[in-house]
Amino acid sequence: MMGQAAGAAVRFLLDGEVIEAEGIAPTTTLLEFLRERLGRTGTKEGCAEGDCGACTVVLGELTADGVSYRAVNSCIRFLPTVDGKELVTVESLKAADGTLHPVQRAMVDCHASQCGFCTPGFVMSLFALYLEQPAADRSAVTRALAGNLCRCTGYRPILDAGCRMHGYPEPRVWSRLEARSGARREALQAIRRSGTLTLAGEPGFHAPASADELARLYRDHPHALLLAGGTDIGLWVTKQLRELPPLIYIGNAADLSFVRESGDWLEIGAAVSLTDAYDAIVERYPTLRELADRFGSPPVRNAGTLCGNIANGSPIGDSMPFMIALGTTLVLRHGDRRRELALDGFYLGYQKTALEAGEFVEAVRIPLPRPGRLFASYKVSKRVDQDISAVCGGYALDLADGRIAAARIAYGGMAAVPQRARHTEAALIGNPWTRESVAAALRALPQDYAPISDMRASREYRMQIAQNLLTRFFLEHQPAGHPLRVAQVAPA
Repeated sequence: MMGQAAGAAVRFLLDGEVIEAEGIAPTTTLLEFLRERLGRTGTKEGCAEGDCGACTVVLGELTADGVSYRAVNSCIRFLPTVDGKELVTVESLKAADGTLHPVQRAMVDCHASQCGFCTPGFVMSLFALYLEQPAADRSAVTRALAGNLCRCTGYRPILDAGCRMHGYPEPRVWSRLEARSGARREALQAIRRSGTLTLAGEPGFHAPASADELARLYRDHPHALLLAGGTDIGLWVTKQLRELPPLIYIGNAADLSFVRESGDWLEIGAAVSLTDAYDAIVERYPTLRELADRFGSPPVRNAGTLCGNIANGSPIGDSMPFMIALGTTLVLRHGDRRRELALDGFYLGYQKTALEAGEFVEAVRIPLPRPGRLFASYKVSKRVDQDISAVCGGYALDLADGRIAAARIAYGGMAAVPQRARHTEAALIGNPWTRESVAAALRALPQDYAPISDMRASREYRMQIAQNLLTRFFLEHQPAGHPLRVAQVAPA
């Protein structure tokens, strides 16, 4: 337990009151605490893995501009990670006199509920959208509900409710103006913790308030487990019933929550959520908008981090192909020592990385766009939303005088790790950017990968899709005046 003394209490705001949770196991989920300790049974357990959305709640956090409210999955969120935040559950929305919030009223008026099990989760996802923007069209509502499942009503009336909810009079409780009031900000500042939160219960929990303290703790206790959003580690508890080692939570280290440009790089710190990271990336690379929207669901992206996604070591990792193609590097830290490593050298084998004991990913550095570079990334999966890829590809080409001066191509789902297609790159470099050059590259692709068959796709399908995605990249970026066709290539 890393030499812990008596632990502090987890403190958070709920309906204007400070809730103090003492004597709890650090791996207690927020859902479990709500239902079993606070009796807030409106929040449901469905899948216990962050997929169905029945457990959705909204968390408020202090930002430079005020308070930001976002939907998260409470079923895989460990309770200590809400320390210093404001929690909003479905019970919070109704006024004291019983008046429904506009989100709830719209669900009733549109007949958007039948059995009701999933309804609170839908309400909370829509509530987060309600606070975020003054109006919502069908597209915005659909994106906000990508992490919520219903098997009774059908989605049309729920989508109708989301489109209608802003048309009701402002509520007395949880209006957009009241949610951003100075009073709420002051209440959160009052419980803001300046130092490290330490909990004494097994397996032990530390939430350092700075990157230096995090680095020191992890250097001295390399057997501990780093926790970011918990979108993967949470499942180790809820689905695999693992007993975890001591936890070090990075989310309270404020100086790891940076997004900044430095020279030719976009730098993103380890505590930055996937939502904020992808917002910054898409601002620079607008073609990644679809990939960003299809990464998990809003509650997953609001909790998970980009650096956590990198360190996870997934064989697919939808973020990795495009970042490898761009030439991304990582800042790795061990105590006071830092080193930089190219992302394409980070993965050594299946879920094995180049991290040393006590070392962590402190930041990711993504090259900024350069003039003339051709770039895209594509994802293929069985479902459009919230699904793991069968294949994900990233492509970056630099042209000079009509010829390919540099090429970086990477795929996820084609090997034990996301990796570059070096034979394919070599087949392109130095040649003109034409359909004949692409045809030669397609023939080289089987030299780079020997994909497996699993529940998501067969090896033959994966190879064909990988070739098709490279073809798509050419068709979308072919030189002016070339016909929209590519030479046929026999299946590998």
